[in-house]
Amino acid sequence: MNTAVKSALLVALLSAMPLAGAAESVSREKIKGLDEQVQDIKTDVLAISSELLQLEEKLIYPSNTQVSVFVSVTPGKDIRLDYMDIAINGETVTHHVYTHKELEALKSGGVQRIYTGNVRSGEHRLDVTLSGKTSGDDEYRESASYTFTKEKGPSLVEVSLFGDNNTINFTDR
Repeated sequence: MNTAVKSALLVALLSAMPLAGAAESVSREKIKGLDEQVQDIKTDVLAISSELLQLEEKLIYPSNTQVSVFVSVTPGKDIRLDYMDIAINGETVTHHVYTHKELEALKSGGVQRIYTGNVRSGEHRLDVTLSGKTSGDDEYRESASYTFTKEKGPSLVEVSLFGDNNTINFTDR
């Protein structure tokens, strides 16, 4: 290549370098703006999803037939809960296998809504069966039944696990 061509290429490259830097900064600004827009859209989608879940619950479980079962664990008990079965009037309505995080949350005082469904007004039998292991790694299995009366409006039943003598206790709310 001759010197004039080399010089022209060198001048062209040197003059293009500031343009590349400007294009890079514009692109970064645009990307940052797009990222903020995506975050805003995610926030909006989560809010809409939450509203839709609430609406769905009101439609599927009207308050005059709604019953919810909540689970809590007495703090300080060293029993690992593996799974729980819930039956209403002899029909299994839910089976839940516990994760380590769920157990830690329950042991820390958390409350889990394990079931929400519809039942008619009147008396109903709630059967709870759970399985797990004790601190000595022995199998632990417990079953209990509770009769609750469904009246007008939503009904709440709390199942407290591992209370006195590692029993299952029920509370109507």
